[in-house]
Amino acid sequence: MNSYLLPLLAVIIGVAIALVTKHQKSIYTKLLLSFSGAFLLALTLFDLLPEVYQHIDAKLTGLYIMCGILLQIILEFFSKGAEHGHVHIHKEDNEFPWLLFISLCIHSFLEGFPIHQHNDMVYGVLIHKIPIAILITAFLLKSSYSKLQIISFLAIFSAMTPLGTLISNHSSFMATYVDVINAIVIGIFLHISTTILFESGEGHKFNLSKLVAICLGILIAYFI
Repeated sequence: MNSYLLPLLAVIIGVAIALVTKHQKSIYTKLLLSFSGAFLLALTLFDLLPEVYQHIDAKLTGLYIMCGILLQIILEFFSKGAEHGHVHIHKEDNEFPWLLFISLCIHSFLEGFPIHQHNDMVYGVLIHKIPIAILITAFLLKSSYSKLQIISFLAIFSAMTPLGTLISNHSSFMATYVDVINAIVIGIFLHISTTILFESGEGHKFNLSKLVAICLGILIAYFI
């Protein structure tokens, strides 16, 4: 049950924090983003990657991972990097951001697939989604979109990861391709987490607090 509830809870926590702080991007959000990037990367390398290599030919696995990286690059062309903390919504925009919405939903849907086999991955997704939900909510609140549009955006976005997990668990068709999809998701996670880490400092420089957050993320992931 945690596999379904925790990703949903992550968005709820992120929305609540954004409503309370009403800040676009505080230092604490940046630190949480750095921690989440390291945590997600470490869990991917410790748990998900070795498992996929056991079920698929090594070269094919590498190809699927590269496909995941390319897919995430394509998604970011439309989302402008919202998956790793970049949200560009202008207050004067009245038109609903369909490209951002669809790309985020595809990303969230896919990241639900590896959760059903790897319970630890749900914690990586949990920690990853909290700062992203904070930033998305903060920017939506600063926009001129209606409350119904904002609520609908966040509700559907929060449901996509549990939906991916549900389909992965109960679809016999998807079960045939679950290792391939997991390899693609590895590529997505690798791209997002490394982008977060490389961009986590101003001018690509790391300060001590961000370095500690990154080290904690790796250490906690190792001992889970």
